[in-house]
Amino acid sequence: MTTTLPYEDSEDFARRADAEDPLRTFRDAFLFPQAPDGKPVVYLAGNSLGLQPRNAARYVQEELEDWAKLGVEGHHQGRHPWLHYHELVTEQAARLVGAKPQEVVVMNTLTVNLHLMMVSFYRPTRGRFKILVEGGAFPSDQYAVASQARFHGYDPREAVLELKPRPGEETLRTEDILATLDQHGHEVALVLLGSVNYLTGQAFDLAAITRTAHSKGCLVGFDLAHGAGNLKLSLHDDGPDFAVWCSYKYLNGGPGSLGGVFVHERHSRSRDIPRFEGWWGHDKTTRFQMGPDFDPIPGAEGWQLSNPPILQLAALRASFELFDKAGMEALRAKSERLTGYLEFLLDKLPPAFVRITTPRDPKQRGAQLSLRFKGEAQGMLKRLSDAGIVCDFRKPDIIRAAPAPLYCNFTDVYRFVKTLEGHARG
Repeated sequence: MTTTLPYEDSEDFARRADAEDPLRTFRDAFLFPQAPDGKPVVYLAGNSLGLQPRNAARYVQEELEDWAKLGVEGHHQGRHPWLHYHELVTEQAARLVGAKPQEVVVMNTLTVNLHLMMVSFYRPTRGRFKILVEGGAFPSDQYAVASQARFHGYDPREAVLELKPRPGEETLRTEDILATLDQHGHEVALVLLGSVNYLTGQAFDLAAITRTAHSKGCLVGFDLAHGAGNLKLSLHDDGPDFAVWCSYKYLNGGPGSLGGVFVHERHSRSRDIPRFEGWWGHDKTTRFQMGPDFDPIPGAEGWQLSNPPILQLAALRASFELFDKAGMEALRAKSERLTGYLEFLLDKLPPAFVRITTPRDPKQRGAQLSLRFKGEAQGMLKRLSDAGIVCDFRKPDIIRAAPAPLYCNFTDVYRFVKTLEGHARG
């Protein structure tokens, strides 16, 4: 993208930036809901549910046709044989999260995968039983860690250690996270953080947290629900023990789409790690001998339980192909610029009307700004919807706006803020 700072508060600037955007054609690869006036909406809710890629329906239809024509033989004779179908997205998923293919598998859904990983990597002892999480983590993560603590016989009120911002602040400081590990690391069995907090939009320093946690003897996992397809990740180099993510947000896999798992290669052949076992994680060369003893596939695939849903994988394939063509480095560069433009325009609005609670540092955020509104935020969400702009609301007073770089553009951002401006003045 050749457009450089400073930004300009004008529609002409937004249109020029769009015309110079090297990723502009990817917008045409998605289907947009229609506003009341029949025009495509400004869609800033990709952090909740991504848009449908145009090829998703075709890819799903191909598998429906093979099912109709071939029946069970589709496992071996289909255009994309189902027996190995999940492998079509493995390398793409690995590139998305900065991992080796052996370290990644697409399977199940996020919280199922989180529980499977905690079976293996939360191994509490009398002296080291705590789980370190960010305060205000997504509720499903909170429920998962509390239930795992209870399963092992611990009171979550004692076993779950929450990180809190300093008084008067809304996000965590990296130095405070590391200081907590220095102070309490000897008690912590597992560090489990979201790579991006769903409410504040804060992105954490995964490498620094992993290094410090490992130096204190803790195992480390990350929830990438708001990180995968949003940030340029380097899981292999950063070195956490595991990570999990969903694919219906930034990854555009469709509602309830499959999740993903990363297990660092240092654990790939460890036979002493406990795990819940299923036949799809068994050695592929002997799987159909139906033997009584489980022989895990080396790497993340060894944590699979059952054969995957092909129709969901087909839809996800359509999105992963687009990510692969665009590349996360280029997407991240556009994302920083696009979110920066959103910040620039919002700063021109009266601070008494709206306040940004997401960190200002681009390294500490992805493609989301959380906005705290004076007055009734749900009413503002309705007014935005009536104007053909889709965001989402989180209690008590936050609207999250996420210009996903694969399909959002500068004109979208300009329209959104100018709509807010009209209400601020009204």
